[in-house]
Amino acid sequence: MFSGIVEELGVVKKISRRGNVTFFEIQADKVLEDVKIGDSIAVNGACLTVVKKEGRFLSFEVMPETLRITNLGTLKISGKVNLERSLKVGGRVSGHFVTGHIDCAGSIRKKGYSNGNLCFEIAVPGEFMGYVLPKGSISIDGISLTIVNKKSNTFSVYIIPHTLKNTTLGFKGPSDKVNIEFDILSKQTNPFR
Repeated sequence: MFSGIVEELGVVKKISRRGNVTFFEIQADKVLEDVKIGDSIAVNGACLTVVKKEGRFLSFEVMPETLRITNLGTLKISGKVNLERSLKVGGRVSGHFVTGHIDCAGSIRKKGYSNGNLCFEIAVPGEFMGYVLPKGSISIDGISLTIVNKKSNTFSVYIIPHTLKNTTLGFKGPSDKVNIEFDILSKQTNPFR
């Protein structure tokens, strides 16, 4: 379980494949503190298991289904990823409860200013739009955000300068793929699927 508050940007250092498993080696700093093999780390919002820790590098194994549903299959060497360690019991939850189980990939349609605020408009498959609730929470690439409005197959979120500077959203634009996890509460209270 995560909060959707990104702790740092990691850098993809190595990508390799063995059979059906893809291995990612990611350079990190802050999330290395007290992390051990077997721990969960949210990588662009996807809950991955640490399989190796060596120096400033964490390694993860990723199955084909995860690559199919998320944007992890589009990662490149030297690309940046959002990283967050799992929650500790007894700590503050600054965002919202994020499971790290991606529901679908979305596509950024527009990135621009609306009423003086930076706004991203994101399209998702129509069958998921029932989970999009204005003023509700959503996780985009592991970032806890609030939905501003909803159209037929898109929704919008505003991005504060801090989030733009400290997450991968600063590098993203129209046509980029993002990982979407709908709020667990909206999934439980809205029987649209």
